Amino acid sequence: MIFVHIGAGVGDLDPSTNFRDGFSEYVKKNKSEEKIIFVVEANPKNIEKLKDCWKDYKNVKIFNFAITPNDYLKDNITLYYSQDDKPYYQLLSRDRNHVENYFPNSEIKEMKIKTIKIKNFLENNFLDLKIYSFSMDVEGLDYKIFMDIDLKKFDIYQFSIEFFHLNKEQKKNIVKKFIENGYSYNGFGLDHNNLDWLFIKKKSFWKNFISKLLPYIHRKHYKRLNKLIGSI
Repeated sequence: MIFVHIGAGVGDLDPSTNFRDGFSEYVKKNKSEEKIIFVVEANPKNIEKLKDCWKDYKNVKIFNFAITPNDYLKDNITLYYSQDDKPYYQLLSRDRNHVENYFPNSEIKEMKIKTIKIKNFLENNFLDLKIYSFSMDVEGLDYKIFMDIDLKKFDIYQFSIEFFHLNKEQKKNIVKKFIENGYSYNGFGLDHNNLDWLFIKKKSFWKNFISKLLPYIHRKHYKRLNKLIGSI
């Protein structure tokens, strides 16, 4: 059973989040004894903490690079972070203003990170394999990266994707792509703050009908919508 997390941070080791991380919690509660875990984190400052997070699991692969859309041509990317975010660096972004908004009056630093296109990452690791759970949180690149994933070529059972920073048109395109590839909306995803959608590879007329409403509904109403989903 394969689990994939892109944008892993430090897993469940950050006290500022009450040691909560949706992906880590989900995988660790899963009873399968044959887990294979792939975690990707761009910030090299977080890698040792990620190793500690997954130290009790033997089949864990930790990658230190940034996943990019397929049209990104450079082999590295400049990302920004705040010194005030240490020692559990949760925010690393290509948008300096985004970091400054979260950490005003802070010293903003930059680092160059090795990159790999999403197509290459998937082809290098998952051709002819079934991914049970795929989770992604890549600070503003979620939309472009997701739209570059070939959901017919790669067998992914469930997909958790952050919706918080998406505009209406991006939400519509994501929902459309999921439905066209045989997925249906299944409630909140793995993010413990309920900022992710969960889509499962299972066709459902009524769930697909409800899925199409997602771009038009404020997230404060999602819990009510999810109750309806749960009754179908």
